[in-house]
Amino acid sequence: MFDWRLGVNKDVIEVPINAQTECLTIIQGQERVPISTSTEPALHRKKIWIDIENSPNVPFFIPIIEELKKRGFELILTARDMYQVRELLDFFQVRSMTKVRVIGGHWGKNKTLKVLVNCVRTAQLIRLAVQNRPDLAISHGSRAQVLVCKALGIPTIMMHDYEHCTKTGFVQPTWMFMPDIIPASAMSRRPERTMKYPGLKEDVYIPRFQPDPSILDRLGIASDELLITLRPPATEAHYHNPESEELFDETLRLIAGKSKVRAVTLPRNARQRKQLQKKWAHLIASGHMIIPDGSLDGLNLIWFSDLVISGGGTMNREAAALNVPVYSIFRGRIGAVDRYLAECGRMTLIENVDQVQKKIALIRRNRPYTPERGNRITLQTIVTNIISILESGKPPLCKGIKIW
Repeated sequence: MFDWRLGVNKDVIEVPINAQTECLTIIQGQERVPISTSTEPALHRKKIWIDIENSPNVPFFIPIIEELKKRGFELILTARDMYQVRELLDFFQVRSMTKVRVIGGHWGKNKTLKVLVNCVRTAQLIRLAVQNRPDLAISHGSRAQVLVCKALGIPTIMMHDYEHCTKTGFVQPTWMFMPDIIPASAMSRRPERTMKYPGLKEDVYIPRFQPDPSILDRLGIASDELLITLRPPATEAHYHNPESEELFDETLRLIAGKSKVRAVTLPRNARQRKQLQKKWAHLIASGHMIIPDGSLDGLNLIWFSDLVISGGGTMNREAAALNVPVYSIFRGRIGAVDRYLAECGRMTLIENVDQVQKKIALIRRNRPYTPERGNRITLQTIVTNIISILESGKPPLCKGIKIW
């Protein structure tokens, strides 16, 4: 049985491992998942290039970066100045961990400009790749990195958790990595080059989360007020459906009619921030809508919220993993992960304007003192596969402890 509070199957067992153990194999259903536990320095200081293209990539890659650095690999980090990537790199102090080169930006929702900016960024990244010659390149959806590496013969791992935006044109990554809920055929034309990890991508970093209640004071939220985390739709994404904007507007009309309700609204970029400030100025003035200055810890905000209403997948899944009521106003093609969460009752899909009024329950939740702790199986599985591919060119098949 899959337990979303833990992010893994309930029949997966973890045991203490001594420092001499090289590999642990767990049984997950009928599949064996090898877990690397070695902290020995990597041989020959092999280089791994990680490209961070979108804001959800920042918290996702931080634990992976830390684990790879522990094992002695040399890391080359690049990032795209898109949405809030630069701000989150500073907020989570990633630049203090290792050097990050910010290369390329975002030119809006025009499809022609999207192709052009991707080509420009590809050209910019080629020089860096030639100078550094990484042994392996990793991203969560970076098409530019895949193009560069294909031209230079560098193996690539592309991770994805939404099967409807994985197309990279005529160029395919060497390996595709995704949650085990998604069918392999949905992500790649080469299932033999597809690897899976247990749980969600959010399970990589959520086990590290530590709640900080000071966020309520900083935002000016009183103890008797209902707090909503509100995320507008990604209006500049290629998968955007304008119906999401209608649902977002109706949601704000619902909130406007209630007293002691505060919606902390997280715009995706400066352009969207200005649009919200202009269109909903009366809600900002009344205190119903709060648009924070600068970046904040999204997980912390979600944890202290009574509910989450979001037009984006990552924040929805973070809420589901933290067991916070979440309503999705995303109206693009629903992916396998969100569909599964909805079927399990972990997420409510809002499909039309009438359902905003009928399904969204503006009630206080009984929040535990701390979230239930998950484990590190998702992170360990990803890191083990990265290291195995880097050192042997294929996923791990190792001898270790078997837990039945």
